[in-house]
Amino acid sequence: MPKVLITGCSSGFGLETAKLFIEKGWDVIATMRTPREGLLPLSDRLRLIKLDITDPASIAQAAEAAGAVDVLVNNAGFGAPAPVELTDPETIYALFQTNAVGTLAMIQAFVPQMRHRRSGVVINVTSTVTLKTLPIVGVYRASKAAVNAFTESLAMEVKPFGVRVHIVLPGRSPETRFGDNARPHIRGIDDPDYAPVFEQFVKNVQQDNGPVTHASDVAEAVWQAATDSTAPLYIPAGEDAEQWMAESSIHRE
Repeated sequence: MPKVLITGCSSGFGLETAKLFIEKGWDVIATMRTPREGLLPLSDRLRLIKLDITDPASIAQAAEAAGAVDVLVNNAGFGAPAPVELTDPETIYALFQTNAVGTLAMIQAFVPQMRHRRSGVVINVTSTVTLKTLPIVGVYRASKAAVNAFTESLAMEVKPFGVRVHIVLPGRSPETRFGDNARPHIRGIDDPDYAPVFEQFVKNVQQDNGPVTHASDVAEAVWQAATDSTAPLYIPAGEDAEQWMAESSIHRE
């Protein structure tokens, strides 16, 4: 059976994606910084591997343990809501180190085997915040936009070698732990100048009305990218993501 490696499987998009691929009969390598039993259904097709994508040694160990994979899903990442001016320097570094550099490091660890085999798929999960300008998520948006940029180039570079590359863009997903993971990095909510903008941003994120993205939407989009050779480079995941994509200037081909 085909084998997929998915990063960031402890919750949300990664967890749901791993479940879907197990259901579809694939061999699944689910990675997380702290592997926990019981998150995923028991299966002889499942392997849990410890992985910190910001640690080169951890990536090397995971690559050796995983062996050849048919599909690499780079899903691990985190957000940090703060005005650009007030974003903590350590948070800026962490955002780019995890979301951009970590994703790039995973690509460099696994694409060589795909190139040599002349087959494989790389799927990078970014965000629809890269499609239009928003306040409060500027640095997070930049880190994800960087992934979009080098993924576009990667797709052109490895296409002659039979390797496909895709970008999955989720929308707003209140059901995930994105907000919980981002909370320690919040800045500006108590600043007299930025507080009104921040409060409106939080209200927009938490509002119950309007379309949203469910973790299952992202899993289905990743599945499409993995199994459909005609899938476009950019794949929106979720009803709101579809709307933002339609309004953007990005071509889906």
